[in-house]
Amino acid sequence: MKKTVAILSLILIAGLGKLSAQDNKMSKDKTIMMMPNVSDWPEASRMAVKEINDKYGKPDGVTKDELIWMKKGVWKKICISKKESKHSFPIEHTDMMQTTISYKVPMDIMDELGKFDGSVTFDRTQGTMSARCDKEGNNFLALNLANDIITGKKSVEEARKAYGDTVKEKMNGGNPIYMQKLTFSTQENSADPDINTTGLTKEDVMKGMKKKGAK
Repeated sequence: MKKTVAILSLILIAGLGKLSAQDNKMSKDKTIMMMPNVSDWPEASRMAVKEINDKYGKPDGVTKDELIWMKKGVWKKICISKKESKHSFPIEHTDMMQTTISYKVPMDIMDELGKFDGSVTFDRTQGTMSARCDKEGNNFLALNLANDIITGKKSVEEARKAYGDTVKEKMNGGNPIYMQKLTFSTQENSADPDINTTGLTKEDVMKGMKKKGAK
C-alpha cells in the first residue's frame, strides 16, 4: 500500500512539474509575442518606442505598424506609430507618438486649439485631448500650453511663442517644468454624448437594423 502511494505521489509530482513547465513556456511565448520588433521602423520612431518602453514597460497592444500602452502614468493611452508625419512647428521634426488624457475641451475654445497646434487634437464625444509629437516631454509641453489657452492664461499667439521658447530652453540644457509633467489635473466624467435630436431610442435603431438585415 505504501509503495502504491509513493508511486502515485511521484506520478503526481511529475505531472505538476510538466504542467508548470508548460505554463512557463506559455508565459514565455506570450512575452515573446508581446515584445515588438521595430528594427525596420524609422529611427525617430524607434527612439520613441525605447523612451516609452524604458519608462512604462512593454506595450499592451502590438500591431505591425503601431504600439499601444493603456493607462500608464497620467496617460489614458499612448500610441506610437511606425509612420511619421512631418511637422514644422515650432521646429522641424516628425510626429509619431500620441499621448491622450481625459479632458473636456470647451466648445468655444475648440477653434483656438486648432490655431495653436495642428497636432493637439480632441474627441468631444469621448472627452479626450491628445498631443502628437516625437517625445513625451514635447507632448507634456503641448498639452500644458493647450490648457493655458483653455483656462485663459495665454492667447494662441502667446502659447505658440512659449512653445518655441521652451523648446529652445530645453535644447540649451534647461529642464523646463512644462516638459517634465502635466501642470494641471486630468478630468473625470469628461465625455460628452451630446443630445438626441431625432426622438429615436437606441432600441429603435437596433430594431430597424434587425429588420433591414432580415430582408
